[in-house]
Amino acid sequence: MLTAYPPLSGGGPLIARQLEDATYTLCVLTGTRQLDTTLFVARRQLADAMTQNGSPPR
Repeated sequence: MLTAYPPLSGGGPLIARQLEDATYTLCVLTGTRQLDTTLFVARRQLADAMTQNGSPPR
C-alpha cells in the first residue's frame, strides 16, 4: 500500500505496519490480492450494502 500511495510513507514504522495490516485484512475480506482490485471490490460491496439498506450511495 505504501508503494501505491507514496504520501503515506512518511508516518513511521508503526503507521506503515498498521497500513500493511489494514491492506492485508481488506484483501482477505474481499477475496482479492492486489490493492487496486481490493479497493474496487470493497467500494462496490459498500455501495451494494447501502442500496440494500435504502441509503443512497455518496
